[in-house]
Amino acid sequence: MDRHENGAGPRPATAGQAKTQDATSDITKGGRAIAIVGPYQSGKTTLLEALLARNGTIHRQGRIGDANTVGDASPQSRAHQMSTEVNIASSEFLGDTYTFFDCPGSVEFLQDMRAVLPAVDAAIVVCEPDEKKLPALQAILKEIEDAGVPHMLFLNKIDKAEGTIQDVLELLQATSNKPVVVRQLPVRENGIATGFVDLALERAFVYREHAPSEVVKMDKDLSERESEARFAMLEKLADHDDRLMEQLLEDIEPPRDLVFEDLGRELREGQIIPLFIGSAENGNGMLRLMKALRHEVAGIEGVAERLGVSGDDATRVQVLKSLHTSHGGKLSLVRVLSGTLNEGTALRTADGTEVKASGLQSVFGQDTTRAEGAGPGDVVGLSKLDDVKTGETLSSQAAGNLCDVAVAFPVYALAVAARERKDEVKLTASLGKLIDEDPSLALDQDQGSGETVLRGQGDMHLRVALEKLMTKYGVSAEARPPAVGYCETIRNGTSVRGLHKKQSGGHGQFGDVVLTIEPLPRGSGFTFSNTITGGVVPKQYIPSVDGGVRESLMRGPLGFPVIDVGVTLTDGSFHAVDSSDMAFRAAAQLAMREGMPDCSPVLLEPILAVDIHVPSEATARINQIISQRRGQILGFDARPGWPGWDTVNACLPAAEMGDLIIELRSATSGVGGFSTRFDHWQELNGRLAEQVVEARSAA
Repeated sequence: MDRHENGAGPRPATAGQAKTQDATSDITKGGRAIAIVGPYQSGKTTLLEALLARNGTIHRQGRIGDANTVGDASPQSRAHQMSTEVNIASSEFLGDTYTFFDCPGSVEFLQDMRAVLPAVDAAIVVCEPDEKKLPALQAILKEIEDAGVPHMLFLNKIDKAEGTIQDVLELLQATSNKPVVVRQLPVRENGIATGFVDLALERAFVYREHAPSEVVKMDKDLSERESEARFAMLEKLADHDDRLMEQLLEDIEPPRDLVFEDLGRELREGQIIPLFIGSAENGNGMLRLMKALRHEVAGIEGVAERLGVSGDDATRVQVLKSLHTSHGGKLSLVRVLSGTLNEGTALRTADGTEVKASGLQSVFGQDTTRAEGAGPGDVVGLSKLDDVKTGETLSSQAAGNLCDVAVAFPVYALAVAARERKDEVKLTASLGKLIDEDPSLALDQDQGSGETVLRGQGDMHLRVALEKLMTKYGVSAEARPPAVGYCETIRNGTSVRGLHKKQSGGHGQFGDVVLTIEPLPRGSGFTFSNTITGGVVPKQYIPSVDGGVRESLMRGPLGFPVIDVGVTLTDGSFHAVDSSDMAFRAAAQLAMREGMPDCSPVLLEPILAVDIHVPSEATARINQIISQRRGQILGFDARPGWPGWDTVNACLPAAEMGDLIIELRSATSGVGGFSTRFDHWQELNGRLAEQVVEARSAA
């Protein structure tokens, strides 16, 4: 039997199983790991289901709408009918174990993909001929190519596709600088794809729903189309193979083995992107995809080479995902890069901390089963690695992380608080677990407002996080837009006396100060000085005056912290018996309270420098959005390394940033993003300032 023909159906597998080898010598040893990625709603979870069904791992292919799939089984994924976290399932094909990582496609949930990519053998990029989804496809391909991971395109929903394969190729080629190589030609009947021609095998197949395709004879028209498409495929392969180029120039038919050799080598070396076609919903194209993974993709040895794993006997594992269960503690999903992993294996983190492998488990969707051990390439879960983070490399010898997993800049924020006081401590602990699972979430405590602010990648991202708080940890939280960190300053100066004098029997209280209050240039902060002569205010009381002034500036006449103010202690008096630190602090506060309203206070709002990244066709619309939000456009330029994208530089008030990402994504087919940094303070006047002050007073 030809090595690319139909083979026997596989059996379910778990990590640590003994692997059998067929007669083919080029099959790699060790467990295989494949990422399934692609734009939102392109059919990734359905593809996982179809592959599991084709391999015999599950008896019947489930459907997303019926809520019976292996993937997307979490309450949040079921409720929103979208992947909100990576789905993991292992399957056996012709004696080899394949672990599939079905990664979310929404830009808000891409962090799981970033963590998984460095340690997988290859990625299947699920796509469809939809021009609106091309920017999302380009963004995902950019991340894959930056990570150096071999990848192939799977054109899904071929039964619903319109236009020729050449039309599709032109669309898809625009998403990557690497040549897309068509591997299969759709066979159509009455405009509907009913089968395909394998350009490497030069054979035609007709689809059978949820069953292997059958070989059919090509008619003259199809044969001519096949010859033309095959020659185009060979030409692209010949760009990286001089021997093949010579054969094409001399009109010599290249040997089939050479063609397959080039297809595999150029895929592994990242020189081409093969394009396969099929329908995940109908189970079409699955066997051909599995054959390509088996014969053309390197195994764990390719990952080890890519990550620079040394050839010693050390056990090394890469942490791909951290999971917290509501009752079972933490589970760290790892892939063994080298060596063997058993119960009790000693490992070290990058900082040298020793941890022990324990509770080895195989993961299949939402279920786990005990695993006896794991070898190179296997994927297992480890328990009780509480201080180990996603993206870390653990090793039995000298430790050191083999890769850095980038974390996207947070673009959406909510102030969160427990609905019941008894849950306040539990809320913080539970949020910490969510962030451990998904590092693209972030938590900070706003010192000005006292709010706990949860930041993430968008509205849905934070909505799902709050739902998990309730379903996993039983914490009900309320959320609202976070407060904007307004400040205030003064335009004019004044001199004011503060006299604090009380007599109520026994020692009284006496403090007397004269303060000069002056505005300072923007960015100066606060300064305090004194010009006291003759000891009218004893030295030991001057720090108390300073403290009273600083305390007063925490809330100015408009209700906000005061910045860019200079205060000078110029005069005063004291009482030998009744003066004290407390009295002079109170006198300073009284002087500030009386003097600040006379200094023409003005509201300041924070202005952020914003770099907005969008497809070029959306740039004009983004400029309009910036202007509508009181922003100042500083300019725009081509985004480096991103053909067809622009970076727009602008300054925007922080008050206008709250839902910017929602409008931005709406204008860019869901792919726009931005990063920010504080730039300067700017006066806010008129009705807007009045509304801010009124809201502060009401609060």
